[in-house]
Parts: sequence; C-alpha cells; structure tokens
Amino acid sequence: MTFSTIKPQRSLVEEVCARIASEIRDEIGGGDGWLPPERDLALKLGVSRPVVREATKRLELQGLLEVKHGVGTKVVDKLHKPLNGSLALLIPDDKERLRQLIQVRFMLEPENARLAAENASATQIRKLRAALQQLEAAEDFESAVLADMTFHRELAAASGNQIITLLLHSLSELIQTSLSRGYSRTSTANAVRQHAAVLTAIEKHDPEAAAQAMREHLITAETDLALPKPKKSNRA
Repeated sequence: MTFSTIKPQRSLVEEVCARIASEIRDEIGGGDGWLPPERDLALKLGVSRPVVREATKRLELQGLLEVKHGVGTKVVDKLHKPLNGSLALLIPDDKERLRQLIQVRFMLEPENARLAAENASATQIRKLRAALQQLEAAEDFESAVLADMTFHRELAAASGNQIITLLLHSLSELIQTSLSRGYSRTSTANAVRQHAAVLTAIEKHDPEAAAQAMREHLITAETDLALPKPKKSNRA
C-alpha cells in the first residue's frame, strides 16, 4: 500500500480514517490484509502515532479493522462477517429489509437444498436430523429459532458449495431476526413438518423434491412474517 502525507482539512483523525478506509477499498479489496506498523503508517501519513492509534480504534469499532495486540492491525474479512449492520445502513426500514431478505432466500435456498440432496454425506444427514429433533423439542420460540438456524447452517454445509455457505452465513443475523418475527407469530408445527420434508428428500437423495420442499417452506415463512406489500414507485 502507498500512503501520501495528509494536508489537514477535516480533523486529523477523520482524515486518517478516510485514508485508511480508501486504501482498504482500493488495494486490499475489503479483506485479508494487514496495515503497516503504527510507526510506519504515522510516518507515511505525516501524523503522530496517537492520531493513527485513534483512527484505527474508530475503524475497529466500525468493523473494518481488527487490532491484534502484539501482532498488528488486520483488515476484517467482510465475507465472514454478518452483513446486518451494513444492510441496516443501506435499507433502514426493518420490514423492507426482511422483505428483500425473503426474496434472496427464494433465490438461494431451494438450490442449496437441491445440492444438499445430491452431496450430503451420512454424517451431514445425521447433523440435520439432530437439528430437526432440536426443533421438535423446542419449548419456546427462542429455542425454535436457534434450532432452525442450526438446521439451515448444516444444510448449507451439506450442499458442498462454499459460496452459498458464505452468503448464507453473511446473512445469518438478518435471517435470525426474520425467524424470530415468524416464530413469535405462529407455532413450530408447520416448521417441523416442512423441515422434515426437506430432510426426507435429502435422505432419499431426491434433488427436485428437496428444492420443492424448501420453496414450500419459504412460502410459509413469508406468510408468517406478515410483511406489508412494497409501495409502488411513482417514477415514470
């Protein structure tokens, strides 16, 4: 990375934050990089070490950096971090966020179930069965949400597609919010039946049945959310 000396306009800390964030976007690509040592970074930017220290603290709070004491400052790998905070900024309305989430789940999860039916190992099927049993035994909606999350996490792993797994993991906080809303409004009976249908299709290694069972589950999940329909745009 190349850092040039800063000519202050905003506060020095704000300027350093902006410069480091820019370098992360342009050169590191959002993850898996390390900042230069504090002393070197201060020298390159033409500021004091306390200014660099304060800037890195702010960026750590924003989730862009992770300070590893005695090791260095690492750029956070955003692919492995839940997107809930970023999505909250992008889509401030909670209900609209959940509405768009269910659209994405319709795009991803039937195919994920199809792949799991093709690729799941005996061990992965046992883990799915254990998650379903946890859902059956859930005595409150909080326990049901955790069991449901476990089932979908194991399902993603069983697909064998690491990109789908990463995408669903990155949405995990928002999916949990969605499930909490749904389970607070309905019993677990439908969820148990529909998850069982998905699992049965996977155990039979029937990709089409697994995908269809997941679509039916998502239709019910969408209904349980009771979200208002989106407002029509007035643009021509």
